[in-house]
Amino acid sequence: MSRIGYARVSTIDQNLDRQLELLSNCDKIFTDKASGKNLERAGLQKMLDYIREGDIVVVTELKRLGRNNKELTETMYLIQSKNATLEVLNLPVLTGIEDDNLRRLLNNLIIELYKYQAEEERQSILTTQRQGIELAKKRGVYQGKQLEYSETARDPKKRFIYKEIVRMLEEEVSISEIAKRTGTNRSLIYRIKKRIEY
Repeated sequence: MSRIGYARVSTIDQNLDRQLELLSNCDKIFTDKASGKNLERAGLQKMLDYIREGDIVVVTELKRLGRNNKELTETMYLIQSKNATLEVLNLPVLTGIEDDNLRRLLNNLIIELYKYQAEEERQSILTTQRQGIELAKKRGVYQGKQLEYSETARDPKKRFIYKEIVRMLEEEVSISEIAKRTGTNRSLIYRIKKRIEY
């Protein structure tokens, strides 16, 4: 059984020293200077490849593993899939437990709590969003999602492509030819055609 440390800061300018000091009793430490928004971090991937059954992954705080509940849950599952467990130094409940079964039980419990919290947050966001849309509709100010290709598209290149597609449709150029000339796909052109015919 080895204690494997993992430390992360979000940017190159930030310092890992505090975390490395707290992880100094680990047998090996992996580090990243990268955002926690996804799992595509070199140090994290090396750590996940390195850990073996019975190892304990040690982090100073849960947020070092991921920025949001989805990433945290995924990373904790990956650690669990190697039959390793997690120790979080600022969560006393996961510190200093020698019993492997108890550690696994607590890890499973934390994963389930995070999944529940993530689902609750998602439902709350969707409810708030629906309420906001309903209020905007009542006031007559709801415009829906901004179209990527339209006369008012934010991207000037996409605005230009839209105008070219409309011009060629009006000139009755074939869909295949329009797609070829504009570097877009046929389904986009069909959608624009449907919109301008409507």
